[in-house]
Amino acid sequence: MEFLVIALVIVFGFLMFRYFRQRNFLKTLTEDQFREGYRKAQLIDVREPQEFKKGHILGARNIPLTQMKQRLIELRKDKPVYLYCQSGSRSARAAQLLHKKGYEDISQLKGGFKKWSGKIK
Repeated sequence: MEFLVIALVIVFGFLMFRYFRQRNFLKTLTEDQFREGYRKAQLIDVREPQEFKKGHILGARNIPLTQMKQRLIELRKDKPVYLYCQSGSRSARAAQLLHKKGYEDISQLKGGFKKWSGKIK
């Protein structure tokens, strides 16, 4: 029983560490905040191509999370990067990868594409 408690504390500590570390480099924006800045940023949809084809935010480029490492050359480090996926988990992982590669101005859409009510293609 004592081992279980220790294991839970360690897991909880690790999750909290990741959460707070991520908050240092990733801004999670409401739809209104996202809409204010995405036209001046690199708008990236990190969902898979078949999801992107079913509908995406107008002006977005599709760079799936699964291809992000190979396609980093397509992104500029001197411009903000606005990410979104279906719900927010893949965009958070993409942000973590970008941060490790030296990108500094990274934002994601709170709730992802499923919460977007703006124009789509």
